[in-house]
Amino acid sequence: MRRLVLAGAMTLVALACATADAGTLTFFGEDLGPGAGNGRVASPVNSDAAQTSFLSNLVGVGTEDFESFSNGTTSPLGITFGSVGATLNGSGSINEIAAGATSGAGRYPISGTKYWTTSGDFSIAFTDAVSAFGFYGTDLGDFGGQVTLTLANGGGSKLVNIGNSINVPSNGVSYFGIIETDAADAFTAVTFGNTAFGSDIFGFDDMTIGTFSQVQVVPVPPAAGLGLALMAGLGLFRMRRRKRFDA
Repeated sequence: MRRLVLAGAMTLVALACATADAGTLTFFGEDLGPGAGNGRVASPVNSDAAQTSFLSNLVGVGTEDFESFSNGTTSPLGITFGSVGATLNGSGSINEIAAGATSGAGRYPISGTKYWTTSGDFSIAFTDAVSAFGFYGTDLGDFGGQVTLTLANGGGSKLVNIGNSINVPSNGVSYFGIIETDAADAFTAVTFGNTAFGSDIFGFDDMTIGTFSQVQVVPVPPAAGLGLALMAGLGLFRMRRRKRFDA
């Protein structure tokens, strides 16, 4: 598995990274919150960096920001991602708060004034198979809960734990994205799970999907690959030189 650090700011920040494993790319950024009653994360640099990296591998994708729904709307929810439609089912509801504000417990929208909030499980079924899915989450983990995703298609399912921090101050923000670079791994539904079902409440916003035709993975720049090769060669040279002197 390859791990690439995308951002390293230390103020209210945990990490931002991208990983690749057997044709699956994942993107994760987390900005720890200032705590209850202290508003939003002032500058979610890692979350935004993860979203930017995720989107850089896609073209022409659609994003659902929940702004078209009334406050308090529950499932089933017909949502759209441009050319691909979807139905959201399960626990939760649309919540609306003023721009720049947070809910009493620390959740908030990323864009506009509305977002999906839940303490349980919910699923999204797509009208067409998709190969990419990304979203923002707010107030994750302050009561010990982690977000899990189950990606399903006709051939089976894949469980992914996004790995958000737990038992941290409230009001934080995270971004997670996943891209399947093999067409055979496209999925038709995603289910959100909560390892602290019923006790840790999450907020979700700005969900993005991409079909396989919209995936255009950015390759590692040749200069970066050359740099890695030179570093490896230098390390081997030093090791051989050390062995010769020790003989």
